[in-house]
Amino acid sequence: MAYIGIDVGGTNLKAGLVDENGTILAVERVPLDFQGAESFAATLADLARKVMGQAQADYVGVGLPGAVDGGHVRFTTNIPMQDVPLETLFRRHLDLPLLLGNDADCAAVGEYFGGAGRGTQDFAVVTLGTGVGTGLILNGKLRCGDASSEGGHLTVVHGGELCNCGRRGCWERYASATALIQQTKAAMDAHPESLLHTLAAQQGGVEGRTAFDAAQAGDETALEVCRMYVEYLADGVVSLVNLLRPEAVAIGGGVAAAPEALLLEPLRRIVETESFACHGGRSTRILRAERGNDAGIIGAAFLGRVL
Repeated sequence: MAYIGIDVGGTNLKAGLVDENGTILAVERVPLDFQGAESFAATLADLARKVMGQAQADYVGVGLPGAVDGGHVRFTTNIPMQDVPLETLFRRHLDLPLLLGNDADCAAVGEYFGGAGRGTQDFAVVTLGTGVGTGLILNGKLRCGDASSEGGHLTVVHGGELCNCGRRGCWERYASATALIQQTKAAMDAHPESLLHTLAAQQGGVEGRTAFDAAQAGDETALEVCRMYVEYLADGVVSLVNLLRPEAVAIGGGVAAAPEALLLEPLRRIVETESFACHGGRSTRILRAERGNDAGIIGAAFLGRVL
């Protein structure tokens, strides 16, 4: 049995043929050129057909940034779709069921079957990118559709910075890669002597890794940026752990590539001392996500195994 997964990113569509073990056997990618829902569905079908080849598939899985319910797109954040019956449109071009998942949910599924979540039953992925995404596997099943998690909108700072959702103090306003870049820029403005300026110039601008690169070199300003960032990240992780008590939480996204001593080790210490597990009960392992950019394809392909 082979599985087909399509990862809808901000700039590209990537389709993969995936075997039972989570190995990607074939990949096709095209730029995202949204010309309407009907055309989009046709492009998805064409990609699926190309990677399928002579293989047989029971369905096509698609992960996209936004809210979905069954084969219906409620809304997406990087392409203008709202209340779109995408499966119906898709089956006009390829008569296979279309399973839809939020991109963070698909990342969780990919890690669950082929990465940091192997062997667990209760597992969470936190992706640090433009926002903060959370994907949850509970008792071996994906919490998805209308019940999909929006953990990035936990409140971590009462009355804090305005979020795109309209509320203030959301976790993603403090722990996303976007937030880290803003925090780094603010530190640079306050400390013109910092190594951050040199590294930003070398990198062509401030990136999510800039603060961690400077901190690794011993820059005091960067070390403080990283310390505060990890504390914000920990605020949300501790809340997830206290609420769900998962066996493991995997941290993904570009920021997760930061040196372990500056990101995961202090995060683990805070979670260990501040989560309710310090009083007994199941403790939660804090891990780095393993599948990187492949997790979205693998997770979309395996959606049918956790629904």
